[in-house]
Amino acid sequence: MAGVNKVILLGNLGKDPEVRTFDGGRKVAKFSLATTESYKDKTTGQRVDSTEWHNVEFWGPIADVCERFLKKGSKIYVEGKIRTNSYDDKDGVKRYATNIVGENMTMLDSKPQDGQNNNYNPAPTVAENNANTSQSNYSQPVAPSVASTSDVDDLPF
Repeated sequence: MAGVNKVILLGNLGKDPEVRTFDGGRKVAKFSLATTESYKDKTTGQRVDSTEWHNVEFWGPIADVCERFLKKGSKIYVEGKIRTNSYDDKDGVKRYATNIVGENMTMLDSKPQDGQNNNYNPAPTVAENNANTSQSNYSQPVAPSVASTSDVDDLPF
């Protein structure tokens, strides 16, 4: 049986994306994404916020979209997978870095934060169908959809 490596995050960018271009023109956009959960402390009754930081990277055409539209504070929905890499630090100690490799992204801001881009299209979804292609899909959903159209056919009415 094959395993599943799926991550879904909804959060805000902690910094502007850092974009690198490699030989051949392939790009990668990297940024930190904060996800915050709130709960009520049972002993004090006060609301407590718990923020987790994730290192996210997008490769290929989606990196161009990240570079053009995402800024520190942007709210986005990300689907991807977890990848852990190991390396030896300067003292020869083995270290591990865990990243989220993004596959799909939906921008949730209603307008660009700098207010300068009049061509901004709110809530575009960008999906990379195949990591080896340079094609991306663009659509205009209000929110990420969970149900497929085949599920609708099974409704009794």
